[in-house]
Amino acid sequence: MSSLPRAIIYRKKIDAVQRFHPWIFSGAIAKIQGEVNDGDLIEAYSQDGDFLAIGLWGTGSIAIKVLSFQPIDSIQQLLRDRLNQAFQLRQRLGLIDNLKTNCYRLINSEGDGLAGLIIDVYGSTAVLQCHSLGTYRYRLEIAEILKEIYDRHQVNLLQAVYDKSAAALGRKSQTQSQDSLLIGETATELAQVSENGHRFVVDWAKGQKTGFFLDQRENRHLFGQYARDKKILNTFCYSGGFSVYAIAAGAKEVHSIDSSVKAMEWTDRNIATNSNQENQSRHTSITGDVFDFLKQCDRDYDAIVLDPPAFAKSLSARHSAMQAYRRLNLQALSKIKSGGMLFTFSCSQVVNVENFTGAITAAAIESGRTIQVLHHLTHPPDHPTSIFHPEGSYLKGLVLSVV
Repeated sequence: MSSLPRAIIYRKKIDAVQRFHPWIFSGAIAKIQGEVNDGDLIEAYSQDGDFLAIGLWGTGSIAIKVLSFQPIDSIQQLLRDRLNQAFQLRQRLGLIDNLKTNCYRLINSEGDGLAGLIIDVYGSTAVLQCHSLGTYRYRLEIAEILKEIYDRHQVNLLQAVYDKSAAALGRKSQTQSQDSLLIGETATELAQVSENGHRFVVDWAKGQKTGFFLDQRENRHLFGQYARDKKILNTFCYSGGFSVYAIAAGAKEVHSIDSSVKAMEWTDRNIATNSNQENQSRHTSITGDVFDFLKQCDRDYDAIVLDPPAFAKSLSARHSAMQAYRRLNLQALSKIKSGGMLFTFSCSQVVNVENFTGAITAAAIESGRTIQVLHHLTHPPDHPTSIFHPEGSYLKGLVLSVV
């Protein structure tokens, strides 16, 4: 019999667990048997005594993040199995040992059966980010297993594993004050990686998330296919990913804007890394507020990219986020020439596809323009989601034709 603490789930709440949803909310728990602390392994049982799941205990509204719906003998073996499965999937996707693209997501939290864990690979470095104290406790084992897997396959050899969990954990971790190198002899935090043949400088220590927004890879590629001979505006550009693709595709002129001075310096560096002097002259960096810029700029863009940060990080903020998406898209629609295109996105998990589409539809109605939907966009296949966890589909995008 297991010595782990148990969460007893109300009879009327076990349906979600039996449908393999990986979150058990605090309101579903009738009582706790045994002592449990933040990050501990805990088993979930029905009030009739049936095993339901095993996962990691948390102190928020999501009380248990499920790791398995079957009893397990060893957490280390579960980690090894899940990491191997994730590696094999990326192999099938053609991302392991790929000469044109050597940066990709290896573990996408619940999508790969390891709730609270993100692992992105940049060349020979894996950047690990734990979003729960439970996964953080196993970071060293995870790093060792990663090294073992890559060494065994002898492809795209992994030389370093960098832990970037401090910001994600906040005050949850009493033992960690800063990010750290778990495996490797050098603490270099900058790398030049390749994405679809384009080169990007990634700083996983100082950059957002793990250093680069890998989830937009296929959307950047699609944008490049439409960019030739166009005047482009890339808003909330961060490190200039969409701009690099546009310049390479032969865009006539590209304007990149972000409120961060560091982001614009990063964008300039990536443009220079991929372009000769003539091509660089077709690019302009602007540091400023996107809403203010859209109010003042001319109506002469052939294509605009709207890729803002998450406007809503909780359900309580969703209504105000909807209004922000409507205002932002309305402004952008007013600055696109007839026959132009809008690539518009939301990365807010609490904003679903229907919410986002509704906000864009409201903006389209208010604009008075004829709008056609050309593409529905999301994250690429190395960011898989569980069919039992629709909340994992956080990135939503539309490509609109504007007349």
